[in-house]
Amino acid sequence: MSTPAHLAPRPPAFGSTRADLWVQVLLVLGVSLGASALYAVLSLAEHLARGPLSEAQATMNPPLSRQPLFDLLRQLTGIALDLVPVLLALYLLAGSAGALGTVRRRIGLDTRMPLPDLGLGTVLFLLMGLGTLVLYGAGRALGVTAEVTTSGLAQHWWTVPVLLLSAVRHALLEEVVVVAFLTDRLTRIGWSWPVVLVVTALFRGSYHLYQGIGPFLGNVVMGLVFAELYRRTGRVMPLVLAHFLLDAVGFLGAARLLG
Repeated sequence: MSTPAHLAPRPPAFGSTRADLWVQVLLVLGVSLGASALYAVLSLAEHLARGPLSEAQATMNPPLSRQPLFDLLRQLTGIALDLVPVLLALYLLAGSAGALGTVRRRIGLDTRMPLPDLGLGTVLFLLMGLGTLVLYGAGRALGVTAEVTTSGLAQHWWTVPVLLLSAVRHALLEEVVVVAFLTDRLTRIGWSWPVVLVVTALFRGSYHLYQGIGPFLGNVVMGLVFAELYRRTGRVMPLVLAHFLLDAVGFLGAARLLG
């Protein structure tokens, strides 16, 4: 006699096994910040092979075409494509398209608490911004940090909007993927929180290694603070706001501040 269908053993739910979780982590990181980390390590090795790190240069937001129109189109296309891993991470956290709204509320990527989110985000921006300047200056003085140019774009009518969109891109990509997604998956795999905290912070620093040791250390500290705050508050939005402010000010004004 055959077993009734409703009593038959069912396969594990999608994404519920350790193997599934590891595959999700590898796929999301492989198409986003994991690839950036590999390229950053190669860039650092190339800088060191050429000479002292103090003589190296790292340019963020470089031009992608000599023709302004195509530069604009390539910049916008790159920003849009970089947001795809964010959607992928949210989809995997949700488990279905219909649950995307639910998972956004669960991780605090919403506008339910605008004033507290903005207040905490602003405080984080001020603290991390000051720390970034100090570590960059110290790294340059010690010869272990490259000269960072925060924008290589020429002045066009679209330069400022594109740089602001780029800041949004980086804020969403790093905070959703590294903080919300990666901490969730590593915790579900069975790692203890202290290990998750250190690993995600080191990972955040790794894809900034092309800038040198100072930015690496600064981003490790940022990773420790941001991940712990997310654990305590359950909201990623303040981190996104803080990251956006850091990048927006850096892209638009740090070139003058840093000389």
